[in-house]
Amino acid sequence: MAPLPPAEDPAALDELRARIEAFRGARGFLLPHHPAMAIAAPDLHDAYMRMYRTLTVDLRHLDAFEREVVWLAILIAAEEAIGTHHVELFRTHGGTDAQVTALTGLVALVLGGGAFRFMDEKWAAHFPALAGTAAYRAAFDGLAREAGLPVGLCHLAAAAAAAMVRQEWTLAAHIEAAYGHGVAEDRLVEALSLIIWPAGVNAFLEACGVWHHLMVAGRVTPSPRYRVWAETAGQGGHADGRPVPR
Repeated sequence: MAPLPPAEDPAALDELRARIEAFRGARGFLLPHHPAMAIAAPDLHDAYMRMYRTLTVDLRHLDAFEREVVWLAILIAAEEAIGTHHVELFRTHGGTDAQVTALTGLVALVLGGGAFRFMDEKWAAHFPALAGTAAYRAAFDGLAREAGLPVGLCHLAAAAAAAMVRQEWTLAAHIEAAYGHGVAEDRLVEALSLIIWPAGVNAFLEACGVWHHLMVAGRVTPSPRYRVWAETAGQGGHADGRPVPR
């Protein structure tokens, strides 16, 4: 991409205005960091737009409605009120207020999953019925069956919500449940990858680390393609222990 002309050139200012308005037209709205990138880092601005479209606009393994269910779960978990365009998209693709009410309850259970984790990790000897994740998953599935949404989709949304707030125990429970409900692994990757936008790549990295551990530990059985991932050595960073640049 050719560099922009000097900022004092009136043509340069017109080009900046046009770039910013083109971004508004593509996204349907404008936020303060968009013009900042357009002015100071046009290459980053272009890459940002390409990633946004690939990650959140282009259809991959989830259909448009399913993706918005996952998005709402992520935004509810994050308490991110700014993402109201996903409310509009959810309704555009057939989502109902009753489904959102149910989804809110499911996310609330995800956020409260620490209580089940505590019982599993600390008091399982006193309350054996609460050992492992079975009790949590039973409570979740009971709510999910009343949600008016496929149970597998509920677990995808819950996995993304748990990854969003970095609750590894709860995330693991939903990854295991997704396998149990026959959810395609590509769909799980897509659901988890959406947190890159609000939470950053490190949160996605950590979520994939939880998933990889489940495969290696034999808690889930990967398909042949994903077994390649499970069996790939050296995913913990540099062999000498230095942190991996991200």
